[in-house]
Amino acid sequence: MTNNQESRGLATLVSDLAQQVTTLLQTESRLLRAEMSEKISKAGAGAAEVLAGAICLLAALMVLLQALVIALASAGLGAGWSSLL
Repeated sequence: MTNNQESRGLATLVSDLAQQVTTLLQTESRLLRAEMSEKISKAGAGAAEVLAGAICLLAALMVLLQALVIALASAGLGAGWSSLL
């Protein structure tokens, strides 16, 4: 009788172990998906900030180049030549 109870106890333990491992893997999978979703949204926000910075940098570069053209034209170089340089 003791052997039968031990067998049932062992079978129950193995069954419980399998169920708990399955539950753990499902929970970890949901957590991983949530974390990846959060990381992707943060990466998207970072990419948008980099793009906005690049646009501002391009606008500033255009203003500086125009100022250089005006300075060269004011220094006596023709407007066409100062634009080409």
